[in-house]
Amino acid sequence: MSTFDPGRLVMVDIPGTRLDAETAAFLREQKIRSVCLFRKNIGSEDEVRALMRDLIDVLGPEALIGIDQEGGAVVRVTFLPQPPSAMALGAGGDAARAEAVGAAVARGLKSLGINWNFAPVLDVNNNPANPVIGERSFSNDPAEVSRLAAAWMRGSLREGVACCVKHFPGHGDTHVDSHHALPTVDKSRAELDALELVPFKALAAQAPAMMTAHIVYPQIDPDRPATLSPELLGGILRRDWGYDGVVITDALMMKAVAERFGYARSAVMAIEAGADMVLAQGSPAEQLVAINALREAFASGRLTPQQGDVANARLDRLAAAYPAQPVDDAAARAADHALMAEAWAAGLTALRGATAPRLDAPLRVIVQGDVPTDMVSEAGPTGRQAVALFDRFTDAQVQMVDDIAKLDWATVPRDGRANVLVSTRRARYGAASKGWQPDLHIALWNPYQALDVAGPTLLSWGFAPGALAGIKAWLEGRTQAGGRAPQGLN
Repeated sequence: MSTFDPGRLVMVDIPGTRLDAETAAFLREQKIRSVCLFRKNIGSEDEVRALMRDLIDVLGPEALIGIDQEGGAVVRVTFLPQPPSAMALGAGGDAARAEAVGAAVARGLKSLGINWNFAPVLDVNNNPANPVIGERSFSNDPAEVSRLAAAWMRGSLREGVACCVKHFPGHGDTHVDSHHALPTVDKSRAELDALELVPFKALAAQAPAMMTAHIVYPQIDPDRPATLSPELLGGILRRDWGYDGVVITDALMMKAVAERFGYARSAVMAIEAGADMVLAQGSPAEQLVAINALREAFASGRLTPQQGDVANARLDRLAAAYPAQPVDDAAARAADHALMAEAWAAGLTALRGATAPRLDAPLRVIVQGDVPTDMVSEAGPTGRQAVALFDRFTDAQVQMVDDIAKLDWATVPRDGRANVLVSTRRARYGAASKGWQPDLHIALWNPYQALDVAGPTLLSWGFAPGALAGIKAWLEGRTQAGGRAPQGLN
């Protein structure tokens, strides 16, 4: 008979920037030991520290407090030094720098008491049309992903924050976002072994945890996404590779799973398949559906006591190795901010002979205004931030547009001004961009927009303060763009 409550196998989210009494009572009553923090939970640094103190008090010494602090646009705690996106580090190509960045990310999180980071991303972004991975991947080359992600993870683990590599067995070759629909990757085991699985297998011995992908691989399991698949989790990961770290699901509320299987069924299927913990976001009532489904499955014998004990033991081991205990990082914070700025600048990449215009050249800066969050990434850079890149230019006019994808190039005046197109959005431009002819294209976010627009292009791989500072320095002739884009992105 198991001696633990199945609530310990469920990670939940919480409302707000403080732990209210009702939520605290729910966490205690349901024996929950694991919470995932999102942007909605992140207030000022003092507020986050207070929230963490309260959470650790309620969750107990075996607390697992997770967050997505990958880098680039997927950074929840923005007052910490903001790391480059994975592909920015890939463009720089320096494993020692990637390790230093991973360590700095961990120092920041550890200073708050956060002990589990859902990073690094091991997806190989071999599909330029991928709507959800893109610059979150280190490369389209699995060997490069393995090399740089291993370095990043070494840094994090050394500083005492557990990594959770994702999204097993690979989200890089999808055309749809699993937050909104169920993607399919129709590849054989041999094809997966040659590409998608390479980084996961290479890093399995070092990765203390893995997150699953809500993707169907029909040649492996035609009926269930990887999150719920005994063939993928129990077969490839556990049996074939002998992986004994923690396996956690991606969020069960994502439509790829929620609309087809529901919270209750998917929670049980995930543990059956070989996962140790399910991520059940939503209202307390929705979270309780997953928790009670597990309780009923253990009570009925559908899930065995051994399955529960093994999962709970893996989670206990993770919490013991990486305790949630705030540590002062004040001595390192300024240096870590500087490190991030240097790493962003090292990734700047010029394509097709892109050069900065003269500071006295007459320019027209064409840019979209604000870009809202898609609930995965943070909100994009504002048009104001983009325009500020040109504040040392003596004759720069601004043409602000509501939706850059609807830009009709025929309406752009031909008056001798150099046209600089600055992209603040993540989505690819679409068919309208085929006729665009900017003198300089600056993509502040999605590097694959370089495939949509012919002409000289500067890629920053993201829009954090360090990225914007690097672009500004390049525009003003104070630095070079020495990064290298992945093969095919030129």
